[in-house]
Amino acid sequence: MSRRAVPPPSATDFVDIEVARFDASLTALIGKPAAPVLLAVSGGPDSMAMLSLAAAAWPGRIAVATVDHRLRAEAAAEAAMVADHCATIGVPHATLVPDEPIAGASIQAQARIVRYRLLGAEAKRIGAAAIATAHHVDDQAETFLMRAARGSGLAGLAGVRVRTEVDGVPVVRPLLDWRRAELRAIVRRLEVPFVDDPANHDPAHDRTRFRRLIEGNEWLGPPQLARAAALLAEADADWRTAAAWLWDTRAQVVDGAVTIDVASLPRELRRRLARRAIGAVRDAAGITAPAWSESANVEALLDALGDGRRATQAGVLGSAKRDQWRFRAAPARRTH
Repeated sequence: MSRRAVPPPSATDFVDIEVARFDASLTALIGKPAAPVLLAVSGGPDSMAMLSLAAAAWPGRIAVATVDHRLRAEAAAEAAMVADHCATIGVPHATLVPDEPIAGASIQAQARIVRYRLLGAEAKRIGAAAIATAHHVDDQAETFLMRAARGSGLAGLAGVRVRTEVDGVPVVRPLLDWRRAELRAIVRRLEVPFVDDPANHDPAHDRTRFRRLIEGNEWLGPPQLARAAALLAEADADWRTAAAWLWDTRAQVVDGAVTIDVASLPRELRRRLARRAIGAVRDAAGITAPAWSESANVEALLDALGDGRRATQAGVLGSAKRDQWRFRAAPARRTH
């Protein structure tokens, strides 16, 4: 029996397939809200591809914001390019700039904090249902290796999460199963303007070095590394759920002090409960210095409490009596 020949997909068919793929990914993350989705578009090929896909998949339901951190002279022109393209395709656009210059140590980390703060404020201003960023498989692979090289724990190795939150606004990454080459091919095929940030090729940045490491070693497959990060994210979510349940059942908060029954708990759960206790005590006591974060290294504290010794971290004093760990604001140091 003869079979009718099926013609190969045309370029238009490929676009339709890609638009449907993007639509399914974004819908799985946020459903079909009536409010618009705010796209974070820098002008690079990844975010311009996301803009193109979103404009086709969700016409009339998107808005765009470009953050000019005021760290590079070219950034203003890049934001203007994005604004011009948005005007051409009929998508609302806003350029966001920080109120104060970003300076000091860890410029990249500070810029990230400022970027999400500005995006969160803009999302609230326009009533957006969510913020979407263009992180993809290759970003995830690079993040995984960077954090592994720094000795990160489970939460760090989980990499870029598919869904987080900033100032109460969901932040979603609908391209986390797309490759960088796929996205670049989209903008080239559609002749969409884009810019290549020179920082992406600067070996002074960790990410650039790890990108070159992956590109120079085929056995470091980005999809496999991204898959490992996704599995670790699932495991981290399970640990978070377990720790939240234990906090509700084993932790007591009285007058700003926290007591936790850690009997029979593995170290990872003790670690998470101790971090949460430190945060709770600091909030209750209004402690703002020294700096503190949920990713802080608490291994020395855990060792001390496990041995029945006292230890102080981030302005909080921890003590142990058998399996009862107690956390309270550390007394002020005496001065002579």
